[in-house]
Amino acid sequence: MKKYIVLFFGVFLPFSLLAQNDFLIEKNHKKVIIPFKLINNLIFIPIKVNGIELNFLLDSGVEETILFSMEDKQEVSFNNIEKIKLRGLGSEEEIEGLKSTNNVLETHGIKSSNHLVYIILDQSFNLSSHIGIPVNGIIGHKFFRNNLVEINYHKKKVTIHLNNEETRKKLAKKFRSVPITIERSKPYIYTTAVANGNEIPAKLLIDIGNSDAFWIFENDRIKLPSKNFPDFLGKGFSGDIEGHRAKIEKFSIGDFEFKNPIVSFPDSTSIRNVKMVPDRIGSVGGEILKRFTLVLDYADRKLYLKKNSKFSEPFTYNKSGITIQHNGLQWVQETVHLETVQVAASLGELENKEKNSSNNFRYKFSLKPVYEIVNIRKSSPAEKCGLQKGDIIISINGVLPYKFSLQQINNLLKSEDDVWINLEVERNSLILKFRFKLEDEL
Repeated sequence: MKKYIVLFFGVFLPFSLLAQNDFLIEKNHKKVIIPFKLINNLIFIPIKVNGIELNFLLDSGVEETILFSMEDKQEVSFNNIEKIKLRGLGSEEEIEGLKSTNNVLETHGIKSSNHLVYIILDQSFNLSSHIGIPVNGIIGHKFFRNNLVEINYHKKKVTIHLNNEETRKKLAKKFRSVPITIERSKPYIYTTAVANGNEIPAKLLIDIGNSDAFWIFENDRIKLPSKNFPDFLGKGFSGDIEGHRAKIEKFSIGDFEFKNPIVSFPDSTSIRNVKMVPDRIGSVGGEILKRFTLVLDYADRKLYLKKNSKFSEPFTYNKSGITIQHNGLQWVQETVHLETVQVAASLGELENKEKNSSNNFRYKFSLKPVYEIVNIRKSSPAEKCGLQKGDIIISINGVLPYKFSLQQINNLLKSEDDVWINLEVERNSLILKFRFKLEDEL
């Protein structure tokens, strides 16, 4: 998932796989609607697992259902558990996990019985601190396979349609369709890229769980442009994903054209565990997909697309060079003004009470997030001004950091060029002040 930190989960490769039931619409409904939260171009939906509600990242780039950060959800019970090894994107080695069968997953009128889940035991794998909300899992192929899944990024809702020709006829009147393939349980689309003046066919994974516009695996046909910068691209559950960012001239999907998109080039170490399908050279992610209302039709091998109001927005990125995440909570004292009804025996007494109304307040203590700098890009404005990994943010442009959501902070760091950012941080029990200007390195 990229985010200013990009969080991306591409391919998970469990060593043991088992068929599981798909999600089915209950009670003969033609469709069901699931509201979602959209954070950094990523979609999060609530799903009950064996009766306990968890928060899932919706990700067409994974085959299996993955659970993690379960230390606060110990009330969830699992059946038929066995130990396994897991590996995926990132430069580190495989990690330990559990496999559990015969689970029931359900949400908003759809249900999957006898569902297979994989559970990551390493508590350091925690998306919540990067996203800013609790995240307990990733749901992939089995969510999409049996139904037509419509994603409306503008209204923040997922609509599950029955898989039938009547639905497809209605969609054909409102959407443009583009053919896709389903390979190893994941959807792929054929696109066209223009880089260094050359037009290149590009087969890409349709990856809803990738918050960038495009990921390209450098190859003989597409080379990293000369104007680029190294960056932390995200975190897979086998470690950090490093690479470069650059612009290319154009990308086309069907009749839709995107000029000068920002493209991420992950390094070879970070993708060494990815088992590629033939001819794949990368992925298309949320920064592009959020510009549409789309429908994934796995059965008929089609992607339906309709532009929304964000289609022509410019491509941008985190120009500061710092990656920020939650680092626990702290108690904060806040002033609360009391709303009281003044009762007076005379006009003079009422005037005196109004004069003293400024004293009608009390203090309360609330838990607020602590924000920490966890990564700094080399030669970025943040590094040049002296900020360091591990700095705890005390204020942002004079405002207490907990007044912002993590999403709002990330949006600020993607602002237009020449915007000044003032940060006050705590380092080794000292309060330090820094100032830098957002600059476009591309």
